[in-house]
Amino acid sequence: MRKVVAAKLHGIRVTGANLNYHGSITLDPGHCEEAGIYPLEFVEIWNKNSGARISTYVILGERGSRCCILNGSAARTCQPGDQLIICNSIYIPAGQITEITPRILTFDQENNVLERLSYQVEVDSMGRYQFSILNEAGDRQPIPLLAGVR
Repeated sequence: MRKVVAAKLHGIRVTGANLNYHGSITLDPGHCEEAGIYPLEFVEIWNKNSGARISTYVILGERGSRCCILNGSAARTCQPGDQLIICNSIYIPAGQITEITPRILTFDQENNVLERLSYQVEVDSMGRYQFSILNEAGDRQPIPLLAGVR
């Protein structure tokens, strides 16, 4: 079994940090439903501003609030306004990687959804894996290359 990305909220901004709570991350149910993230599901959280990486579980906030609130000890890792990447994962047999299409939402500064993307892995005629990012129309998006990486 391989652990792979199932869904991702990319660039969502922290709207609150509540140290005096039992723990978790509070997210807008609409964002979770659209991406495919469940209440009580464990997620990885990567803070783009500080580099902090944590794992916690999801609880649902008010629908339509666009909230992203770190609770309990997780509140020490993020400040309101920080950009996060929130990712859940699933375990699949390696041979099934071409059968999944993880959903990715990207966000503006007010946590409105900017883009609805998906990841796709295919096998070419030589048996090599090919990776694509698709927009909501199913068109392939360019994959940015890192400077100096070939």
